[in-house]
Amino acid sequence: MTNTAAIAGIGKEPFRDARRVQESFLAGIEKRVLIDMAKRMPGAVNADHLTAIGFAAMIAAGAAYAVAPLWTPALLAVNVLLAVNWFGDSMDGTLARVRNQQRPRYGYYVDHIIDALSAMFLFGGLALSGFMSERVAMGMLLCYLLLAIQSYLATHSLGVFSISWWKFSPTEMRILLAVGNTVAFFTPKTRILGEPMLFFDVAGVIAIACMGVVLGVTVVRNTVTLYRAERIEPR
Repeated sequence: MTNTAAIAGIGKEPFRDARRVQESFLAGIEKRVLIDMAKRMPGAVNADHLTAIGFAAMIAAGAAYAVAPLWTPALLAVNVLLAVNWFGDSMDGTLARVRNQQRPRYGYYVDHIIDALSAMFLFGGLALSGFMSERVAMGMLLCYLLLAIQSYLATHSLGVFSISWWKFSPTEMRILLAVGNTVAFFTPKTRILGEPMLFFDVAGVIAIACMGVVLGVTVVRNTVTLYRAERIEPR
């Protein structure tokens, strides 16, 4: 089938959406709040508007980190922008489901390419902030993208889309980052074994280690599951 024919067939073939798994600490209350807000959302606002708001907020957050060396309160401005990003990024899919206006292929693709771009802006801004070293920021970006790739591959091969990892979803991660911004604003440096270090570098290295463990365990588990599902019997 040519690319043109394949594209022309999109939307005509039945689409089987992956089973969504959301088991984070705040999943229950977050879902209720989002549904309630979606029901109250003005009709003029649609899911695309919310997606754009979330993306713009993350670009602005990266810019705020980048200007933090010149204006330290920009760190706290990032907290507000993270809340705006949560609103747009979490509400777009909820609004579509509440209004029964789902576009699963379009929504999945657009949401996750924007997530990848948002991570690039966010961690790029952190790398320029002076509150985190470039290597640690790029290490966190790499780990995030590897976890995202793993999630997308698992969605395709296992039919399960995990929104959370070990009780942590993007919502909890935003909260942790906001707490870190507040701590770094008041205490940008800490001491480890008597040596002064950037607080965000210490937190970032811990985050990289945790993401690495989650990635390793998840990859092994999914590989074993797929191997057993498609075991080749000896002839």
